[in-house]
Amino acid sequence: MKILSLIILILDIIAVIKIIQSGAEMIEKVLWILLVIVLPLVGLLIWALLGPGSPAKGARR
Repeated sequence: MKILSLIILILDIIAVIKIIQSGAEMIEKVLWILLVIVLPLVGLLIWALLGPGSPAKGARR
C-alpha cells in the first residue's frame, strides 16, 4: 500500500510540473493544481483525461 501511495505522489508531482509548464491560462493552471492536490488520485485521472494537452482534449479540436 505504501508503494502505491508513493507512485501516486510521484505522478501527482509530475502532473503539477506539466500543468505549470502548459500554455493554459493562469486561472486554469491554479484550478488544475488544486484539483490534483485536493483529490490526488481522482484529480490525476481527470487531469490526464481532460487537462491541457490531454489526448481527449486534442481529439475534440
